[in-house]
Amino acid sequence: MSLTRHEIREKAFQALFALNANPDADENQLFQQLLNPEEADAVEIPAYLSTLVTGVREHQAELDAQIQPYLSQTWSLDRLAKTDLIILRMAFFELQFVDDVPTKVAVNEAIELTKAFSDDRSRKFVSGVLGKVVKNQAN
Repeated sequence: MSLTRHEIREKAFQALFALNANPDADENQLFQQLLNPEEADAVEIPAYLSTLVTGVREHQAELDAQIQPYLSQTWSLDRLAKTDLIILRMAFFELQFVDDVPTKVAVNEAIELTKAFSDDRSRKFVSGVLGKVVKNQAN
């Protein structure tokens, strides 16, 4: 099974969302369910899927600390929709830790994930936050 990076990001989002609800779940078993729900046979887990999920989980506190300044003063991470927070964590992780993902790609992929898994208000919110990040990187 060969997945595009976009499809891998979708699977990573689904895994991170499930792990947010059940942090003690077995990652590999979850990956198998996401990649191959019909089959009993194990499939090879794409390296980038593991990189995204493991990286976001390992750097979660650091990523959250980086996201917080981009929220308005009246908002906290706890008030964000879980989908938006997970997508922002993924985008910030790719921007900071994945050298072969250009900034434009990380931002666009985050917006595409928001379109697929959230609503239009969330898309605008995620786009606004990431737009500020890009502007700050340019300065």
